[in-house]
Amino acid sequence: MKRIHSFKAYDIRGKVPGELNAGLAYKIGRALVTYLNAKSIVIGRDVRKSSPELAAELTRGLIEAGCNVYDLGLCGTEMIYFGTPFLDADGGVMITASHNPPEYNGLKFVKRGSVPMGYDSGLDAIEKMVINDELGPVAPVKGKVFRKDIMDEFILKVTKFFNKEKIKPYKVVVNAGNGCAGPALDALEKFLPINMIKVFHEPDSNFPNGVPNPLLPENRQPTIDAMKEHNADLGVAWDGDYDRCFFFDEKGNFIEGYYIVGLLARSILKLNPGEKIVHDPRLIWNTIDVVTKAGGEAVVSKSGHAFIKQKMREVNSIYGGEMSAHHYFRDNFYSDSGLIPFVLILQLMSDEDAPLSQLVGEMIKSYPCSGEINSTVPEPVMKIDELKKRYSDGILDELDGISIEFPDWRFNVRMSNTEPLLRLNVESKNEEKLMKKMTDELLQFIRG
Repeated sequence: MKRIHSFKAYDIRGKVPGELNAGLAYKIGRALVTYLNAKSIVIGRDVRKSSPELAAELTRGLIEAGCNVYDLGLCGTEMIYFGTPFLDADGGVMITASHNPPEYNGLKFVKRGSVPMGYDSGLDAIEKMVINDELGPVAPVKGKVFRKDIMDEFILKVTKFFNKEKIKPYKVVVNAGNGCAGPALDALEKFLPINMIKVFHEPDSNFPNGVPNPLLPENRQPTIDAMKEHNADLGVAWDGDYDRCFFFDEKGNFIEGYYIVGLLARSILKLNPGEKIVHDPRLIWNTIDVVTKAGGEAVVSKSGHAFIKQKMREVNSIYGGEMSAHHYFRDNFYSDSGLIPFVLILQLMSDEDAPLSQLVGEMIKSYPCSGEINSTVPEPVMKIDELKKRYSDGILDELDGISIEFPDWRFNVRMSNTEPLLRLNVESKNEEKLMKKMTDELLQFIRG
């Protein structure tokens, strides 16, 4: 079948206007109403220069198909996840390319109840309708557009996850990266007894301080610098649509998302013993250890938000976490949030009267990890087969890429959905030297 390049596994994403443009947004709007048989759709957009035009043409497609549109304006992806059930809509669309460079944009979709919509759960049908120009009928009566400001209700939902009376008056550097997080942090601030030191706070489509992607080491420095200058207790940075947040301890050390999964699992299980925690298969030992000790049950799922959310619904999991800094909550429509982890970490630091470095220190020591390392490989499938043969004496798992486990160390290698990349993660038990040695060995083999 013919394909549209911007249709990906979990969303639509591409360069504007070559791969994604106003004309395509209009057609997607028409097709979406037909596919969902929708009477109402919630839309929102990030700060990118191309977002208003894409929003306008998506809206035109939606209303010409007879669908009402609730327009949240500038917002974060998690406001679409909240707004779709809150406004009792048949679906939601967020216009964002998250942490991609400024010339990119994209569309993320949910169905009624904020059930995710990926390529194998609807986007394939939308693509086919667009390619065949079978968009469904233009309605005799156009839908209406309603501008909605639901920030207060959204923040009220976030406040249910912490106890204001017990949060200590920490000094916290918050870095919005000139993305969409600033206004939400302003709204949340009045509910938190902390001193927010705001960095790159104003939404700015020019991204004057670089694209908001805290996974890039060069983008972490401004947060670290502000922490040192203000002697802060914690640093937090968000990506462009703030569905992911990244943490820095009081010493300015960037904390891998893997350990934050363990920390959030522990904090949630303290109040909810016996619950199930879903996690991805890239790095697992710390999560399994923490969850087991806290009296919970660890459940592994293939990586990616659609798979995690589906698994959480299947097993009625209270929390799901990925090492990529996506954190999902049953009480948040099984959706990921960049604000809930922030308040939960503040709560945990306050409850245990301990800095973040202390809370994660034992985990880092017990299960050192490489973090995710990407390698461009001409024949990724062939390389994975070679890895399976080379490490055939280990225990193989093929849930997501390949995971191979030995008594003291393990690794996971996955292919990128969109590029000729292999993504490597390595961890060990109590032996940082072993982890580093095996990481070097694997990289040499992968890149050789």
